[in-house]
Amino acid sequence: MLAMNTITLRRLAASRRAFGSARPALQRLYSTPAKDPQLGDYPQLPDVSRAVLPPTGWWDNQMRRNFGDTLHEKDELYSMWGLDVPKVPPKTALFQFGIAASLFGSIMLFAYLSTPEMPAVKRSYPYDGLVKELGGLEENRAKPESLEADEE
Repeated sequence: MLAMNTITLRRLAASRRAFGSARPALQRLYSTPAKDPQLGDYPQLPDVSRAVLPPTGWWDNQMRRNFGDTLHEKDELYSMWGLDVPKVPPKTALFQFGIAASLFGSIMLFAYLSTPEMPAVKRSYPYDGLVKELGGLEENRAKPESLEADEE
């Protein structure tokens, strides 16, 4: 089992060299990973997502694990089903989202402004919108029509 872990650690180190580390360059230069006291005698494995490892050559190709490999302390983060590190910086993503939202908004504004005026006159009913004839409430009646407003 120790030989498999050594092989796995070698593969992880090779994938780190090939694909780069998930940590920023400054953190790699100035910080040394200290042994976590809460792990006890559990091995401290490197923080590398399984998604960046080569896809073939594993006992379980889908999860990119060999039989008997020690699970990482944070396996739910670094497994194949964990979150991916975004490839687009947040400022660029926000800029692209702003472009998409403004494009969508301008299309909607153009559609709203280019809609022609209704060619027909809205229907109007006499006697305050037929409140008495339809058995409605007095509070729900339409605005009273006046002849003075029509003359203007």
